[in-house]
Amino acid sequence: MNGVHDMGGLQGFGPVMPELNEPLFHADWESRAMAVTVAMGASGQWNIDLARSARESLPPAVYLSSSYYEIWIRALEKLLLERGMVSVDELASGHMQEPPRPVARVLRTDTVDAALAAGTPTQRPALNPARFAIGQRVQARNIHPQGHTRLPRYVRGHTGTVVHVHGAHVYPDRHVSQTLPPFDAHAEWLYTVVFEGTELWGEAADPQVQVSVDAWEPYLEAVYA
Repeated sequence: MNGVHDMGGLQGFGPVMPELNEPLFHADWESRAMAVTVAMGASGQWNIDLARSARESLPPAVYLSSSYYEIWIRALEKLLLERGMVSVDELASGHMQEPPRPVARVLRTDTVDAALAAGTPTQRPALNPARFAIGQRVQARNIHPQGHTRLPRYVRGHTGTVVHVHGAHVYPDRHVSQTLPPFDAHAEWLYTVVFEGTELWGEAADPQVQVSVDAWEPYLEAVYA
């Protein structure tokens, strides 16, 4: 989906200004926003790619006017509403009005550290040999899918070089095909591809700039000399 979230390479938003000694959270509510999002993600009612898709599909005006954790909370509300786990009235009042829906898993206080340390590995056994190898020239496909994708818009149609092969990992574009479990955990080979800045933005770009993008195999095509 070509959403407003895909801002890489766009002009008009000004320079990125890193904040010196930036704190982990700028307000107490931000840490709570992260905690409740992680806790609900552990319930198994959606996966990480569905969560990303929910954030990316927020209305453009809402997305651009929201802070990082505001986007997280708005997306969480959307996920909960879609699954009937909360009502509009409950969100407005801040109080539960209906009995909670049972979930597959509950993240408890004594299991948080272990769960965060374990993460959610996405690597899977490869079913086919990798099509591309380190040093090979590839082109990012010029695709504009209606649904979720992890291929940045600004590299589509451009040529780069494979510098790393990561193995087979869950393919995000298919991971969102089912909105409720069980999810499609089909895996595809994942590569790191380096693009020259001049390839992406033309001769006016800094010739020393390179951009590395992790790209799944269906995003790429071989380049033949």
